[in-house]
Order: sequence, then C-alpha cells, then structure tokens
Amino acid sequence: MQPVANPPIVDAAANLRRSVVVAACLGTASLVVLALFGHPFMGMFVCIGLSLGALNNKMLQQSMLNYAVTPTMTKGRFARRALVRLSIVTAIALVFGLIFRPDGLGLFAGLAVFQVLMLVGASVPVFRSLRHP
Repeated sequence: MQPVANPPIVDAAANLRRSVVVAACLGTASLVVLALFGHPFMGMFVCIGLSLGALNNKMLQQSMLNYAVTPTMTKGRFARRALVRLSIVTAIALVFGLIFRPDGLGLFAGLAVFQVLMLVGASVPVFRSLRHP
C-alpha cells in the first residue's frame, strides 16, 4: 500500500457543527428514553455532558488557532492551558457525577458519546478518500 499523495482535509469547524447537530438529536432521544425508564435527570445529565463536550471542543479549536497565530506561545504554555481546560471539564463531571449519583453519571456518558461523534466525524472523510483514490 502506498501513502496517499494528497491527504484529505478535515474541516474542524464543520465537523463540530455536524457533531453538535447529531448530539442534539441524541440528547433529545436520551431524554425521552431515560424518562420512560424512570431516569429523566440522567437524560438531562447526558445532554449536559454532550454540551460540555461541544464546549470543550470549541475551546480546543480556539486554543489551536491562538497557538498557530501567536508566535510567542510556547508548547509548555499551550500544554498548561489544555491541562487546565481538561481539569475543569473533569472536575465538573466528577462533582455532578458524585453529587447526583446515579443520574449524574449520565454526564460522563454524554462526554464520551460526544468524543466518539467527533472522532467518527473526523475519520469519515479520511476513509472515503482511501476508498476512492
């Protein structure tokens, strides 16, 4: 197998928009399904997790743009900012997960599902380009 001469370009902003639309549909479905099973608050926390995942990815994109256009930004400073951002998201998830257990654990599910949506959204164009050279 030979390397791809022109690798596909993945539009991060478009991927985020698509992922947010799919996440909104999944959040609505989780609210309905979990309410039918007697856990409406878990559905709400899934929606919060999906939203927090979207916010985290939006902040990641902004951070990457700042890193790219700011010549004085060092790798260490960029890494510290990423660590702070991820620590805040993790702390929010842990607090809600522990205080509102078991329904608060839906927040972790929402975060995980949103990350999968972003990963799939970014990999689909790559797989398409590999199938149709």
